[in-house]
Amino acid sequence: MDNVLIPTIETQRLRLRAFRDSDLDGYAEYLSDPGVVCYLGHGQPLSRKETWCQMAMFLGHWSLRGYGMWAVENRQSLEFLGRVGFHHPEGWPGFEIGWVLGKQHWGKGFATEAGRVALAFAFTKLGRDSVISLIHPQNAASIAVAKRLGLSFHSEIEVGGIEVVVYRVTEAEFCAI
Repeated sequence: MDNVLIPTIETQRLRLRAFRDSDLDGYAEYLSDPGVVCYLGHGQPLSRKETWCQMAMFLGHWSLRGYGMWAVENRQSLEFLGRVGFHHPEGWPGFEIGWVLGKQHWGKGFATEAGRVALAFAFTKLGRDSVISLIHPQNAASIAVAKRLGLSFHSEIEVGGIEVVVYRVTEAEFCAI
């Protein structure tokens, strides 16, 4: 996919949009926090350079696949809150939805609100039949978000040497909630 336009989606409180260079400070702060990253990948904080590379990868994912991660901002304050969206690099076990927010934004329903509009996009605009989420088995908060979004436990697998639980939702299940 060449020169794909990353759509902007708005909810009552949030704006999902393309990452910008100006997001780096906030995103690097979040990904340097051990409490935020303890259940992501190998659970290690990322450097500013690694964070920038991740943002560039997210933007490239849109060009290569036609979908990817959005930056999430508060519509009122324009504050960068984190990310939500889709991930399906080569060799990945399926079309995945994921989310990461800065710690100060936890417990406010932002991940669920952003995840709900992202899933609707996957089913209506991308024509997906199902979506998975790979979650560290001890990440109770992300499991709770997945359940609120209609995903249910599907299986346990290993990805890149890390044991994860797979939560899954079909279009019919999502439309029923």
